[in-house]
Amino acid sequence: MDKNNIFEPSKLGFGLMRLPEVNGEVDHEHVCRMVDKYMNAGLNYFDTAYVYHSGKSEVALRECLVKRYPREDFMIADKLPAWCMKTEEDRDRIFNEQLERTGAEYFDYYLLHSLEDGNNYDTYEKLDCFNWGMQKKKEGKIIHFGFSYHGTPELLEVVLDKHPEIEFVQIQLNYADWKNPLVQSGALYEILHKRNIPMIIMEPVKGGTLASLMPELETKLKNARPDSSIASWALRFVGSLPGIITILSGMSNDEQMNDNLNTFTDFEPLTDDEKKLIEEVNEVMFNSPLIGCTACRYCCDGCPMGINIPEVFRILNTIRLYGEEWRSTNFYKGLTENGGKANECIGCGQCEGVCPQHLSIIDLLAEASEHLDK
Repeated sequence: MDKNNIFEPSKLGFGLMRLPEVNGEVDHEHVCRMVDKYMNAGLNYFDTAYVYHSGKSEVALRECLVKRYPREDFMIADKLPAWCMKTEEDRDRIFNEQLERTGAEYFDYYLLHSLEDGNNYDTYEKLDCFNWGMQKKKEGKIIHFGFSYHGTPELLEVVLDKHPEIEFVQIQLNYADWKNPLVQSGALYEILHKRNIPMIIMEPVKGGTLASLMPELETKLKNARPDSSIASWALRFVGSLPGIITILSGMSNDEQMNDNLNTFTDFEPLTDDEKKLIEEVNEVMFNSPLIGCTACRYCCDGCPMGINIPEVFRILNTIRLYGEEWRSTNFYKGLTENGGKANECIGCGQCEGVCPQHLSIIDLLAEASEHLDK
């Protein structure tokens, strides 16, 4: 069976992770206005999670959507968080709390939240969450069951082989992360597309990063499409890929809502020339702030503290390029489990004396430490 045939969500999904707030509380009046505009455009997919806005996102969904529109007019996606569970009983406790918070009666899409290598995936397997999810489907409490993913391509293959019951996968994907070595969204996309597994996309504008670029790059895009926003290019990049059923945007204000509705009304896929332009933009972004380390490893042999300097610089490059600090920190923890942290550099200079690229390694390790040794 072609799983794509079972999905009818709108192409633009309303992500409820970055809702407008007033004095630390979700601004329900503002959210209602945004929901009305979204629904009036004929769109229908709302994405929330147990932990968004400390649970207040689910409540806002109830107050601004569920109480105000017929249940059959919209779809709700919610998520089960591994880090909030210790026992199998926690699965139902959280799920029932979500049903109460949202007032939804059932979830059209339900996801294991942030499946990735290590604790999260191990927790989902340990607590038998895949079978639990399928049981909720049988009970009619979940219509479609999947997971959101932040792990490696290798683990994704393992999970998909082990759990063919999964109907869809949500991944982070945007043109900046396509080749990002810590996200590898291009590789994740290819795995899912090859298996004909429908995809929901998160962070298409990378948390707003791709809505504002370096001036010379914005000029390139504006020259090509003067009336289009910079953010629209990122959304059109994702929307031009086959196999994607919904693209989530965490809209925080009316301006973002209006811009996204404009992009998805009479949606225009990227032309071949525009794809080439995005590649040029991405290349400039990728090359601009990089540390020129060639990973020759001459610096490693004589380091008295055993610091894996090339790998630390690869992580620092990722932070400079993509702002992936939390994910970079997790990768760094694994790299330095047995010592060799950036803040352990004693400034002996051995590394700088043998570096063919004449890098200021001591200063760069200090920069890395500021991000990673918190």
